[in-house]
Amino acid sequence: MCAMRFYAQDGRRRARQVVGDLVVLAWVAGWLWVARWLHDLVARLGAPGRTLEDAGTSLRDSLGSAGESVARIPVVGDEARAPFDAAGGAAGSIAAAGVEVQDGAARLALAVAVAVALGPVVVVVVAWLRARLSFARRAGAAARLLRSAADLDLFALRALATQPVTRLARVGPDPADAWRRGDPEVVHALAALELRSLGLRPPAPPAGRGAGLPRPERPPA
Repeated sequence: MCAMRFYAQDGRRRARQVVGDLVVLAWVAGWLWVARWLHDLVARLGAPGRTLEDAGTSLRDSLGSAGESVARIPVVGDEARAPFDAAGGAAGSIAAAGVEVQDGAARLALAVAVAVALGPVVVVVVAWLRARLSFARRAGAAARLLRSAADLDLFALRALATQPVTRLARVGPDPADAWRRGDPEVVHALAALELRSLGLRPPAPPAGRGAGLPRPERPPA
């Protein structure tokens, strides 16, 4: 499996790639901040639940203490304690209802935060990953092929098939015919077009040639 190359060799294109990565990270961080803010905002709906829980717990504990005190009364202690135990149970139900309100608010806060942030984050991150991985695979495969001058013919052929006509015209009046004749200057110029589009730095032109050959236009990132 060929190694992937995540950044271009060309300095300007590499800088644009780094800036793009930072923009994506800032986008993700921004939406995570929005999600956290919405989570905290919706979670405030659980405040009444905490009040109910605290009140119910406090009332249950007070009634329990009162029931224990009444239970010490001789003869009628157990019967006198029963109302306190029943009221304490009701207070416990109030506390449990408060806990349920808090849990419901927490689940709602999480659902709102995920629903708001998930879409924008996933769409941008998936598109960014596809573009970056596609570039990394193509650049890595091209770098492995670029091991000898003979490999330039393959990149020159790809340039003839994929590069815009306006860029091909800058190479020469009939680059296809020159490629078929094996003109080293044209082959190098065509290969340079394709290699730059793949994020790779083309090798030096043939010694003693190419002085009058127009420099291939740098493709956009």
